[in-house]
Amino acid sequence: MSDTFSLAPSHAAPTGSATPTLATGRVALTVHDIDRVAAFYEQAIGLRLLRRDGETAELGAAGDVLLELRHDPAARRRSPREAGLFHTAFLLPDRTDLARFVQHLAETRTPVVGASDHEVSEAIYLSDPEGNGVEVYADRPASAWEWSNGLVRMSTDALDIPGLVASAGDILWGGFPAGSKVGHVHLQVGAITPAEAFYAGTLGLAVTCRYPGATFFAADGYHHHIATNIWNSRGAEPRSYPSTGLTEVEIRISPERLAAVRERAAASGARGEGELVLQDPWNTAISLVPVPAI
Repeated sequence: MSDTFSLAPSHAAPTGSATPTLATGRVALTVHDIDRVAAFYEQAIGLRLLRRDGETAELGAAGDVLLELRHDPAARRRSPREAGLFHTAFLLPDRTDLARFVQHLAETRTPVVGASDHEVSEAIYLSDPEGNGVEVYADRPASAWEWSNGLVRMSTDALDIPGLVASAGDILWGGFPAGSKVGHVHLQVGAITPAEAFYAGTLGLAVTCRYPGATFFAADGYHHHIATNIWNSRGAEPRSYPSTGLTEVEIRISPERLAAVRERAAASGARGEGELVLQDPWNTAISLVPVPAI
């Protein structure tokens, strides 16, 4: 598919901040079969198991936790049409890392559900054993991103797989390298307007792009840290728990930006300098963790 979407006026122009004020942190999922799901993220995706006990598993890269699995065999199984996770997007440091990842998928015959060129990035899409979406991607240089009136040009085009793989060189995929992180989280929501009111209004993120039925949000001139869409979940009600699927999204945030969020949220009992947990309109927990240097 090759579609480029028109862009509406934005909240603000990209800042291009030399000192980041926000980054996506770990994503927590509740699962029925923690052994099977953890094995997928280790073997197919390439995360490393960092810590494990009977009820939780933490996976990541170079000691940094990117994904937390929480075992709850009694949780109801989430419907793919309700609010929650669309995908967790793991960002690799370099295009050559993505090329080696693609080679790894081919060699291990790991099923892929999509592959796209978004102009700002190149991406591979998968699904874990319990239906949680996964994106593994590499950004193009920020200098190549096209901005107009504060919005970035993004499209969904076919990925040039042969051209990508040709950049892999002779080094084989060895799992997520140092510098890998959760680049963004894409959410399913019930409606666009309340999503924008929460993520742009309360959290203070800039709207950076709009597709039909989707809005993209970011800070510091990035293309997006959070995205929301209604493609499968239009009209979805707030989620009930315990449920499989997305449990919490961590956002690492500067103390100054967090103070502004606290004031806008007027959260009951949200005082001091510590972590602030908010619920979006569909009961997705957004955990804001103050980090002086991001």
